[in-house]
Amino acid sequence: MRLLHTSDWHLGQSFHQFDRRAEHQAFLDWLLGVLEAEAVDALLIAGDVFDNSNPSAQAQAQLYGFLAEARRRVPHLGIVMTAGNHDSPGRLEAPAPLLSGFDACVVGHVGRQADLDAALGRLLVPLKDAAGREAAWCIAMPFLRPDDLPRVEGADDPYAAGVVALYRRAFELAAERCQPGQAIVAIGHCHLAGGQVSEDSERRIVIGGAEALPAGIFDPRIAYVALGHLHRAQKIGGDPTRRYCGSPLPMSFSEVGYCHQVVLVDLDGEGVAATRELPVPRSVQLLQVPAKPAPVDDALAALAALDLPDRPEPLWPYLHVRVQLSGPEPGLRARIEEAIAGKPLRLARIETATLRGALPDAAPALSVDELNALKPEAFFERLYRHRYGSDAPPELMAAFGELLATPAEEGAA
Repeated sequence: MRLLHTSDWHLGQSFHQFDRRAEHQAFLDWLLGVLEAEAVDALLIAGDVFDNSNPSAQAQAQLYGFLAEARRRVPHLGIVMTAGNHDSPGRLEAPAPLLSGFDACVVGHVGRQADLDAALGRLLVPLKDAAGREAAWCIAMPFLRPDDLPRVEGADDPYAAGVVALYRRAFELAAERCQPGQAIVAIGHCHLAGGQVSEDSERRIVIGGAEALPAGIFDPRIAYVALGHLHRAQKIGGDPTRRYCGSPLPMSFSEVGYCHQVVLVDLDGEGVAATRELPVPRSVQLLQVPAKPAPVDDALAALAALDLPDRPEPLWPYLHVRVQLSGPEPGLRARIEEAIAGKPLRLARIETATLRGALPDAAPALSVDELNALKPEAFFERLYRHRYGSDAPPELMAAFGELLATPAEEGAA
């Protein structure tokens, strides 16, 4: 049978305050075409379906509209969806009885620990092939919080030990149900050791002092592990059967060079026959102008020279302007907006860098007591020197002096 692994949709996310519904819809429409063209038997969504625990009505409508259309196009399609750290477990699971009519299984949380096997039993989902035969079992594990885990006495790291114990018992239960020739696959929304983080893009998961979990939490007999949380597509330890598919949309400008993707997985009996990455088309471009921080005039000239094709406003590129400053530029944003006026793009971010050339008489670092003893003018001079690598201009110091004097004069009056 054929699986499709995807994760981290973050429906409802805004990008630097700009609405992304059009981008998400373009991805979902493309994904519908993939499900149909590739004759996918089961869709695995490994967490962070929504961007926050209280998604908007529009974000929820996008999800449920997609699920209904996916089943219409691929009538035998099975869907397994788990909660990530951004999702509300209860909210995601609330429509589960209704979604079961679409052969969609939704798992938000593990359940009560009083009967661990019963709690884990609801996480074991049979996957059927196009003929309706059970061909594999999926351990649909959501993002795990401390209350989800069994207690492991004497463990140095109770959280990691609890995760290992939970996956081990889930695999044992799956193995009991599995018939010869059926594969076991698993979903996980976590940060595994060795996984590369996307800068400025992911919410860190630090629980019980553990930054990352060992890849060994997954039994080697599990045919494929569909991971979510890290937005950079990657194989753990180079193993194509233990991998993050990554987010389908860029979540920050640090991902401008990423190739976002979903992963097709072909199972043959109890193992993986092949995996194939499908690049996700980028419906909205990320522009960084200039490519590296440049002086103000050079940056403005590069912006003015932009020649972009016209397109609907929700699909205008996001612009990240990178400017190198040698001194304060209080009117910088207005100058940038003037340079791009009338162009089909959206100003998302202005990044400023400064030249911090060391002065021959640069003062050494001061202690807290020495800083407290500094007069405001001296502190301002040191701050300017640290940031711009030169002495503050006399006119700027005069203006700062006037600012300091104003409250005293008003109080005297």
